[in-house]
Amino acid sequence: GTLLNLSVSDRGRSDSLLLSWDEPEEGAEGYSLALSSLGSGIPLQNGSAGPNITSFWFHGLTPGMHYEIEVTATLACMETTRQTVTAQTSPSPVRNLSLSSSGSSAMLHASWAHARGQRDSYHLALYHSDSQTLVRNVSILPNASTFLFDGLLAGSEYALKVSTLAGSSRASTSIHQWTAPSIPTQLQLSPGSTTSLVASWVGAAGAAWLHLVLHNLLTQTVTTTLSARRGLTNYTFQHLHPGTQYWLGLSATAGPYTVQGPNATAWTYPLSPGNVTLSSAEEQSSLQALWSTPAGERDFYLVTLQEGEDGAPTRNISVGGDNSRVTFHGLNPGKQYSVRVTAVAGPYQASARSTAAWTQPLAPSGVNLSSQGSPYSLLASWEEAMGEGYMLALSPMEHPMKNNLLPRGVTNFTYDGLCPGTLYTFEVSTIAGPYTSSPRRIINWTYPLPLEQLTLSNQGHSSSLQASWQAVPTGTTGYTGTLWETKSQEQVRNITVGKNWTNVTFEDLVPGRQYTLEMAAMAGPYRSPVQSATDWTYPLAPAGVTLTNTRHPLGLSAFWDKTAGDVDQFHLQLYSKSHPVRRNISVGPNTHNFTFLGLSPGIQYFLKVTVLAGPYRSSSHFATEWTYPLSLANVSVQPGRRPQELHVSWVESGGGRDHLVQLSVAESLSIIRNVSVPRGVTQLDLEGLEPGSRYRVEIISQAGPHRTSSQTAIGYTVPLPPVSLLASPVSTAWALTVQWETPPGQRDGYLLTMHEEGSSSPARNLEAGKDSTNVTLGQLAPGTCYLVGIWAVAGPYRSLPKNVTGCTVPAAPTNLSLTNPGSSSELYMYWNKPPGRRDHYRVILYSLSTQSRERVQTLSPDVQNISWTHLEAGSRFAVQVTAVKGSFEASSTNVTQWTYPLAPANLSLGSPSASALQVSWAATGRGAEGYVVDVYDTASSSRVGHMVLGGDARSHIFRNLSPGTRYSVEVRATAGPFHASTPNLTHCTREYDAVLA
Repeated sequence: GTLLNLSVSDRGRSDSLLLSWDEPEEGAEGYSLALSSLGSGIPLQNGSAGPNITSFWFHGLTPGMHYEIEVTATLACMETTRQTVTAQTSPSPVRNLSLSSSGSSAMLHASWAHARGQRDSYHLALYHSDSQTLVRNVSILPNASTFLFDGLLAGSEYALKVSTLAGSSRASTSIHQWTAPSIPTQLQLSPGSTTSLVASWVGAAGAAWLHLVLHNLLTQTVTTTLSARRGLTNYTFQHLHPGTQYWLGLSATAGPYTVQGPNATAWTYPLSPGNVTLSSAEEQSSLQALWSTPAGERDFYLVTLQEGEDGAPTRNISVGGDNSRVTFHGLNPGKQYSVRVTAVAGPYQASARSTAAWTQPLAPSGVNLSSQGSPYSLLASWEEAMGEGYMLALSPMEHPMKNNLLPRGVTNFTYDGLCPGTLYTFEVSTIAGPYTSSPRRIINWTYPLPLEQLTLSNQGHSSSLQASWQAVPTGTTGYTGTLWETKSQEQVRNITVGKNWTNVTFEDLVPGRQYTLEMAAMAGPYRSPVQSATDWTYPLAPAGVTLTNTRHPLGLSAFWDKTAGDVDQFHLQLYSKSHPVRRNISVGPNTHNFTFLGLSPGIQYFLKVTVLAGPYRSSSHFATEWTYPLSLANVSVQPGRRPQELHVSWVESGGGRDHLVQLSVAESLSIIRNVSVPRGVTQLDLEGLEPGSRYRVEIISQAGPHRTSSQTAIGYTVPLPPVSLLASPVSTAWALTVQWETPPGQRDGYLLTMHEEGSSSPARNLEAGKDSTNVTLGQLAPGTCYLVGIWAVAGPYRSLPKNVTGCTVPAAPTNLSLTNPGSSSELYMYWNKPPGRRDHYRVILYSLSTQSRERVQTLSPDVQNISWTHLEAGSRFAVQVTAVKGSFEASSTNVTQWTYPLAPANLSLGSPSASALQVSWAATGRGAEGYVVDVYDTASSSRVGHMVLGGDARSHIFRNLSPGTRYSVEVRATAGPFHASTPNLTHCTREYDAVLA
C-alpha cells in the first residue's frame, strides 16, 4: 500500500500529541484517525481530516502514556490504505519533593508525590554543594515514592534532582538540604596549672563551626566562650580560680542543625581536711566521722571507712566540699573501724585518718537445732556472726536454761545426755567486747525410743491377726503402724493409736497369707526406728481331693480344688497297704493336680493332701485308686530305606508277654496290618507301602485282664518328586505359571522357592496343595528371569528337589507421545520407562500417507526418546515402541502425528469476468492433504469466500463477486491440524461487462 510517513511529537506538552503525515502522491479523498492505548485495541479518541490536511492534534491525554494511532487514507477506486504509529506523551514532574536528614549525619531521606500520569522510571541525582560533585546517580521503579541516601558526609549541604522518565523524555525537580553535623569526641579537660585548664578533642571535621563554653560551677557563671571554624582541636583557658570545679561544653553547627557535643569537668588543687575523728552514732551498727574544713575550694570529700586492724577499705562516701561530717549506717556488728577523709578536686586528693572505733554485735542467723535421729542428743548450729564469741542456752520447755560460752569461729555445739522424745528450746547470742546481742531462739524434739516386744499372732484364726507390744516408758505422743502383705508389698491397713495402747487386732484378712506389721513410736514430727513382726493367717484345708488312674502303666493322678486364701505349697502323701514304700511330694501353690509315676502296676494306693502356709498346715480326707499294667515305651516310626518302607522300633518295659503291632492309614484309622512279634524283638520293617503316605502304628501289651496300648506313633513314607516341571510367563500379567505332573503315591502338598537371578534378595517361598499341578507366581518384576525349585512334602519329609528357570514378559512402555516441534521434516517421540527389566527397545515409524518402507531402530533399555528426521512434509506418520526380553515382547499403543506441510507456490489471480476471480497455485514438494482458499474484501477486511479443496486441486474460481472491487486472497496448504499459507495477493475484479447494442 501507499506509505504515509507518519510522525508524532508533543511540542513540549505532556497531555497532547501532534500527528503529521505525508499526502499520497495520487492524493486522498480524506483521512480517519483513531487513538487507543497501546495493546488495548479500544479507541479512546477518533478524528477525521479532509484532503490536503497533513496534521492533527490529540488533546486531554495522560502524561507518560503509550498510545497507538491508526490513520486510514481513502484513495481512488474505493481503495484505502492504513498505517499505524506508536507514541508516548512526555512525563510530568514529581510533586511535593522533600529531602530530610531526620537528625542523621550520614543519611538523607527523599520523598515525593507521584507525577501525574504514567512513567517508565524515576532518576535521582545527588550533588555535594561545596564541591559540586555528583555523589549518587540512581534509577528506581516507577511505583517508588521514597529513597534513602546513606554514607554521606556529616555537616554538609547536598542538592537533589529528581527526574520523571517516560521513553526518551524527562521532567525534573530539585531541592537542597544539609546533613546533621557529627559530634566531636574524646573531649578532655585537665589542669595546666593552678590558674589554667587545657581542653582537647578529636573528630572536629564533621561540623562547620565549633562553640566552646566554660562555666565556673561554684558561682554558676560563664567564664569563657569561644567559636572556631572547622578543624580546631585544642584550647587553653587562663586566669582561672584555684581549687574550683569548671564545666566545659562543646557543640557543633551545620546549616540549620546544631548538635550538642560532649562536656568535661576539671578542678584546681585542693587542701587536706584536719582533726579527723570516728565515734559511735545513736543508731545501731552506725559510726560518725567528723573533720574541720580547710581553707580554699574543693569539689567534694571522699570519706573511706576501713575495717579491722589491717585497714581494708569497706565503704566509700562522697560528700560536698562544705560538709564536715558523715554517718556510716548498716556496718558489720562487732567490728573495729577507722576512717580516712580525702579532699578531692578533680583527680587531686589530700587525706587525713582517724583513730579506731567499734560497732555493737548482732545475734547469729541461720540458727538450727537438729536431732539427727538421736533420742539423747541435739546438734545446734548457726551462721558465723561478727564478734568475739557466743553465749548458748538450752532447756526443756518451761524449764531453766543451761548456758555455755563459745569463742568466735565455732558455729555448732552438740548437747548430749538429753531425754528421748522431749521438746527443747535453744538460744544463741553474739558477744563483742562489753556488748551482747539479743538472742536467737528455736525449738526441736529429740527422737523417741523404739517400742519393744512387738509380736503378731493369728491365734488359730484364718482371717485375723493380733499385734501386741510393750509401751515406751517415756517421751512419746503415740504409736503409728502399717500392715503389709509380705509377698506383694501391698499396703493393707494404717493405724495411729495413743501412747497408752499396747495391742490391736486386724480383721477380714486372707487365709494362709503372710503379713508384716511395721510400728514406730512418735514424738512431735519424728518417729522412732521402725520395729517389725510377721505371721501368717491360718490356712484352710483342701477340698475335692481325688485320685485318678491316668491309664499310664505306672502312674496315678491326684486332683484337688483351689483353696480359698494363700498357700505356700501342697504336700502330697501317697502310700499302699501292700507296699512298704511311701511317696511324699511337695508342689507349688498354683498346682491343683499331680501325677505319680514309677508306681508298681496293679496296686491300690491312698492319698492325703496337706496345705502349708508359713509354719501352719491343714490336711484333707483320704482318696484311693488302682494302677494299670505296663505298656511298651518309645515307639518310633521312621521312613525306611525306600519310599515304600517304614521302620518301627520300641523299647520293652519288662515282663514276659508278646506284642501285637497294628498298622493303619492315619486318615481312615482302618487297620491294614497286624503283625505279632515275640518277646525280645524291638524293631520291625514294613514294606510295600504307598510313598508320601501318613501311617499310624500302635503296639498292644496284655497283662491279665488288662490291655494296655502303647502310645500311637505317626510316621510318613518319603514322597516322590514331581515330574515334567515347566515354568512359562503369563502374557497378561507379570507372573510365571509353574506346571508339573503328579508323581505316584501321596503327599501333603508342595513347597516352592523362587529366586530372582542376579539378585542378592532372599528367596521367596510358597506352598501348593497336594492335588495342585500348577501355581501362578504373581507380583513379579516384568522382564526378569527367576530360578524356581519344587519339592513334594509329606509330614516333615521332602522329596528330592526339581528346578526350572522362567522369565516374565516385559512391561510395555506407556504414555507414548509423538509431537511436531514445528517442523515439516522432523517428529519427536517420547515414552515413560516401564517397570522391570528388558534387553532393548524396538521403535518402528510407519508412513500413513505414502507406501514408503517403515523405519526401525533398536535402542538401549534406558532410552526414553528419539527424534525422527528427514521426513516428508505434510505426511501422517504412526509410531510404536516395543520392550523386548528374550523371545517376549510388549508393545505400546500406536500414536500418529503429521509433519507440517509446505506452503503453495506461484500464487496467481485473474478476473475472467466482472463477478468472478480465478485463483491458481502450484504444489510444493509432495503436496498437501488439502488446500483452503479464503477471499477477503480489501476495503472492509471481511471474508466473502471460503473453499476447502482436496490435495489434487491447483485452482479455483470464486463467483458472484462485486465488479470493480479489490479482493485479497490467501491459499493455505493443510496437513492434519497444521497448515502453511502463502502471502496474500490482492486483485480487482473487472468493471461491468459492456452491454452489446
